[in-house]
Amino acid sequence: MVWNSIEILIQQFPKATVAVAIYDCQTDAEHLIRAHEQFHPASIFKIGVMMEVYHQADQDLLSLDEHIPIANEFRSIADGTPFSMFAEDDSEITLYQRIGKTENLRELVRLMITQSSNFATNLLIQKVSAERVTTFMRELGAPDIVVLRGPEDNRAFALGMNNVATAYGLMHLLRRLANGQVVSSIASQEMIEMMLGQTFNEGIPTGLPEEVRVAHKTGWNPQLYHDAAIVFPVGRKPYILVVMTRGIEDDQQAHELVAAISRQCYNNIMGIQFPNPHSPISPPPPQPAAPCG
Repeated sequence: MVWNSIEILIQQFPKATVAVAIYDCQTDAEHLIRAHEQFHPASIFKIGVMMEVYHQADQDLLSLDEHIPIANEFRSIADGTPFSMFAEDDSEITLYQRIGKTENLRELVRLMITQSSNFATNLLIQKVSAERVTTFMRELGAPDIVVLRGPEDNRAFALGMNNVATAYGLMHLLRRLANGQVVSSIASQEMIEMMLGQTFNEGIPTGLPEEVRVAHKTGWNPQLYHDAAIVFPVGRKPYILVVMTRGIEDDQQAHELVAAISRQCYNNIMGIQFPNPHSPISPPPPQPAAPCG
């Protein structure tokens, strides 16, 4: 396979850091570009939280049908200071309308994965603990996935107390998931089905034919955009694709780059040329001149 076409795409962003990890479940082939580079994972770490919830369910430490209170108060890992979440800073808002009620863990996982709910994520981390998420990542063979905290813990962020992930670590987790080796084959399939319901599809799925199913999770922050997927081409075993980017200022350009890498990866693996139905990577919008002084 000729993979330098992906590196040529990345070279369009010389000031950015882009990591790619590809694993083909049919041939065992790997292709890695800066795959061991550490990134702030943004919301993509929620894959690990989901896995630990299912892990604890398998250990009978909790039930996925168990209801927990929806309370909007959490503790900073920096100093124990309480903080709350705000709907305007979240990608999912219906959970805020249910404060004071209860919700089952399965639904909270669905909101965390498919709509990237930060509120649901903090409720789940409060239930299963960030430390146990990280321990399970190590048990699964991905020690470079480190979960210290949930979203919006600003005191911890200011002190550099952040989660960490690599494209290789995420690829390894998704490879195990695709093989039915996370908790159990049944649990793995349930988690894959959850990820197939992803609502933020501007990255990896955009680069693929419509009939290709994609189980994935995105993550984004200012100048960060990541997408990690199990891709199911028609008529063959799946492949894993993880793309992590840092330093692309324009969100649309980051989305288009990930979609272009996805399309090229598909072409290389399938041995075909799936045309680009979208415009090429667009230039960033014009920015107003910086004030003098």
